[in-house]
This record gives sequence, structure tokens and C-alpha cells, in this order.
Amino acid sequence: MQFHHHGYVSGDPRVQPSAGVGIDRPAELPEEVDVLIVGTGPAGMLAAAQLSQFPNVTTRIVERRPGRLAIGQADGIQARSVETFQAFGFAERIISEAYAITEMAFWKPDVNDPSRIVRTARTPDDPAGISEFPHLIVNQARVLDYFAEYMANAPTRMTPDYGYEFQGLDVGGEGEYPVAVTLLHTAGPNEGQERVVRAKYVVGADGARSKVRQAIGCTLAGDAANHAWGVMDALAVTDFPDIRTKCAIQSGEGGSILLIPREGGHLFRMYVDLGEVDPNDKGAVRNTTIEEIIGKANEILHPYTLDVRNVAWHSVYEVGHRLTDRFDDVLPEDRGTRTPRVFITGDACHTHSAKAGQGMNVSMQDGFNIAWKLGHVLEGRSPESLLSTYSEERQVVAKNLIDFDKEWSSMMAKKPEEFEDPSELEDFYVRTAEFPAGFMTQYAPSLVIGEADRQELAAGFPVGKRFRSAPVVRVADTNPVHLGHHATADGRWRIYVFADAALPGTGSATDKLADWFAGSPESPLAATPEGADLDAWFDVKVIYQQPHTAVDIGVVPAVFKPQVGPFKLTDYEKVYATDPAVDIFELRGLDRSGAVVVVRPDQYVANVLPLTATAELGAFFAPLLKPRQTVAAAAR
Repeated sequence: MQFHHHGYVSGDPRVQPSAGVGIDRPAELPEEVDVLIVGTGPAGMLAAAQLSQFPNVTTRIVERRPGRLAIGQADGIQARSVETFQAFGFAERIISEAYAITEMAFWKPDVNDPSRIVRTARTPDDPAGISEFPHLIVNQARVLDYFAEYMANAPTRMTPDYGYEFQGLDVGGEGEYPVAVTLLHTAGPNEGQERVVRAKYVVGADGARSKVRQAIGCTLAGDAANHAWGVMDALAVTDFPDIRTKCAIQSGEGGSILLIPREGGHLFRMYVDLGEVDPNDKGAVRNTTIEEIIGKANEILHPYTLDVRNVAWHSVYEVGHRLTDRFDDVLPEDRGTRTPRVFITGDACHTHSAKAGQGMNVSMQDGFNIAWKLGHVLEGRSPESLLSTYSEERQVVAKNLIDFDKEWSSMMAKKPEEFEDPSELEDFYVRTAEFPAGFMTQYAPSLVIGEADRQELAAGFPVGKRFRSAPVVRVADTNPVHLGHHATADGRWRIYVFADAALPGTGSATDKLADWFAGSPESPLAATPEGADLDAWFDVKVIYQQPHTAVDIGVVPAVFKPQVGPFKLTDYEKVYATDPAVDIFELRGLDRSGAVVVVRPDQYVANVLPLTATAELGAFFAPLLKPRQTVAAAAR
């Protein structure tokens, strides 16, 4: 964490100085806002947290509840989400309170006595070691609390506006705030009264029954599996030996349980198979009592018993897989004629079973994707055409999620005798581990994703996929660090310069690239606003191939050591060397001739280029930036 560059900080360094709209922020919801987010679920809160880092953007997030969520339905946090939490500064704290999944156990009928279940396999949760972060289980409410804290400490001092329910919107307005949103007070002295807020953009994060989705004419299309599950968060006494291990349990009678231990050492969640549902059931299965769910769980667990002492929450749901036709308000026939004004995220766009633990995780990436793009457009960094990439990118991700979840949930509902291979379920779990961990997303070439023409220069950083961190050594203080962990959710692009074999100050290709960054009007840094820090929009880092003892930081080009803050202090934390224990060039398949890896604000690799490809690098950023100015003076 970096601080003191604006003066000595004696208090909590996570509390950033208020700035822009955060200075004297009105407590009441204003009449006009830049972005109105509807719903304080995971997608909405992450979007608000990201936008809280844009001091000149007025963002408000409304919620129909009168206060914070107390009990969240979602609880699975994939490693990709923990990477995201690292960018928002609370990965370490949430890991310490969460349950970490390291293994999954599979239970099936005893071949000698099918009325009994026996453990048949154990599989590691991340067999390939795809992330340095763990797979966690923690209450959704706590995730939202951390985002709320981050927002409140941000320059904009953002807090949710509780007690407002979305009623409808009109996108046809004129002027600077063309979207008129009608809200209903659901709490407080004005309860029952309506009011209108005008916005430049609206983000609907209001769940599976989204009124924002309805208002822009989107429909959920898909099917139901006609299979019901009872779910409960329970405290119990049991002789089942794996009660604190994630388990897939299949009984001889065909019923199944997905068992997920919860944070705190005692609580656990069970998804209990209630069987097939008659298509003419008309929702009657949802009246299944908690006593019936517990009874069914005991049948499946035989010969073990479950004595439930307390139920914190329970529900009954039918598996359904549905996806909207679009994620914004632009009709297919209008694509290219106007840019979107209203966006939908999370469950408003895609619904599926809860057993793969994807809902909250994919929803948060929806919020991350749209939020930085809105911030860039509203601050004047990028053209409005950037916003059209949201629906293009996230709809494909949601479709892949639903296809995966259909296969996983159908396998969980199978009877043991219906599998061709007895180990089919656990084999599928291991084979597809990268998907539920959140790492299969790969965005296609677009305005913000380049072609992978030079992928061989950085094989371990696939274009379109998330930037996978790796160990390096920070030259200035000799500290071993993870390269990706220094990338905070501040809305900046990252440009990682993996140096050629030469040392700095020798006129190498890396030195010449640094000169181009600092002095060329085609450099993306030339778009930096006058008076702003050189790294205000672009965080440019260099990683040398040599150990840190061989790198003379005094001759490292100035663009990698920008002067920041009102005192123009040198930032020494952008210069890295290889870790002697783990060479990042070997680990990530980096060419020894060097490479430039461009990473978006939401941590996805946008381009891979040679050190000499300045024209291509400039051309990639040209459509994303406002007219440029030379920043050579600022680099010196």
C-alpha cells in the first residue's frame, strides 16, 4: 500500500482523502446523477466501489431494503473473486474469516450394502495451482460489507441510499441527464411517495426479478430442469466424518447432497435433493418444510445421522437456466446507431443453479466490467463507444456459465446407477476446475482487446484472459512481492514492460521504449491531463530479467520512476527484477527479447506486443483516448 505522497498520514491509510464529489457529499439522493445503480447485491456494490474511485463522477446506489443485507444467499467465493478483492484491498482480511476449500470428498453407495454411503474419492480443489489465492466460503453479506467500507473510504465517500425501490424509467429525455428514473420511498418519513431522479446512465443490479430489465424490454429465455433442491444453513451435531469438508454425496436411493462448510467452524450449508418436480406442480414444491428437508438429508446420509440444532436460513428452489437477449437497452436493429444508457448485471441477466457457486462471482465481474468503462467515459478519458463492449463481452461469459452449470447440475441430480463410469462425477470436477475457479473467461478481440498475433512473446499471459500474477522482487526495497497484487482497483490501465536481456541505461530496446512513452505524442501517456501525475491514467511498470542486485535503479528510465503527488516524490515501486527462486520469465513463458503486456483496469490482458512495436501500441490506445499532449516534461 502506498501513502504519504500527499503528506504525512497518521491514521488509517485505507481512508483516502475526499475529493471531487466526495467533498460535502449530500446525504440525500440528488435530483441529478451521473450513474444510478439499482440494487446493492454483489454486482451493484462492486460497480459502486469501482466508480467510487472516480472523484468527478456522481454515482449513487439505491436499495429497496431499509438497511444492509443481514443474511446473504450466496456464499461461494472463487479464486478469481479473491484476486478481485485484492485489488479492492480486503483479500487478506476476508481470507482470515472465511472457510477455505482445499479438497472435495465424494461419497457414494457402498457396493456391498447400497443403503449405506461410503467415501470413494478425495480431489484437491485446485490441482493445477492456477491461483495463489484460495477458494473461499463466506456469507454474501460480509462481501457487501467490505465493498461498503471501501466505498465509504474512497475519495467520493459513497454510501448506499437505502429505502428506494425502482418503479420505472424513460430513456427518451433530452439534455445532459436523459434517463428519468422513478423511485418509490419504501422507508422513512416519505414512505409510499414517488420521486424522479435523472441520470446519464443507469445500472440495473436488482436481481432475477429485475424491474430494470423489464423496463428496457429484455426477457429471460431458457428452461427449467424440473428438479427441486432444499437448501439450509445449519448448526448440527452429527457423526458424519466429513461435515467440515466440501462433499458431493450420492445415496443408494438416488438422492444427493452438496455439502459446503461455512465460515466460523460450525455452520454448514446443505443442498438437499428433493427429486423431480411435476411440470404441473405450480410451485407447490416450494412449500416443502424445513423438517422435510432435514428428514430427506438424514435419509441420504444413512448410516450417519444429522441432529440439526439451529437453522440460520433455508429455502427451496427449482433449477432453471435463463439468459437475457442483451445486457443493455440498445435493440439489435439499433446497434451502431446509438450507445447504451441502461445496463443490467448479475441475476438480472443470467440465472442458474447455485451448486457451482458461480452466481455471485460472475455477477461481480459484470459489475467490474461496466464500472470502469462508465468511469472512463464520464471522466472524458474514452469515447462512449467503449460502453457497447459491455454487453458484447459479458453475454458470452454468461452463456458459457449456463452451459457449464447445466452439465454440472444435471450430473449432481443423477442416480449413481445412471453414470457410465463410477468416477465420472469426480473426474468432471477435476477436469473442469478452471471454470468454477473463474479463470476460463477469455474476451474476444474488440475495441479493448487486441488480436493475439504476438502471443508467443508472453505465452503465460493469454490475450483476453485475466492477468495471472507471479512472484518478482521490487528493486528499490528488495522485497519479494506478487506483481499483480500491486494493481489496485483505481481505474488505471496497467502496462507491464518485460525488459530485454540488457541492463538499464545501455540504450536497450527497453530504454528506447521508455523514451517513446515519455516523449512521443503517440504514447498513451500523452493523454494524461495537464497537471496530473504522469501515472494518473497509466501505471507503467518494468520487470528486468536480472536479479535485483544487478539493477542500478539510478539509471532506470524516469518514466518507470514517475514523480507523484503535490511534492513530486519519486515512486520507486514500479521497478522490478526476477525472483531468484521463481523466474517470472520462465514461469510465464516470456520471450527473452522482451514484451509489453497491456492489462485493463478490470485485470484482463488486452494486448501483447514486442518492445519495438510502438506504432501498434499507440494505435491500440488511439480510439480509447482523448486528443493527446506531450508529457516529456512531466517525465523528466
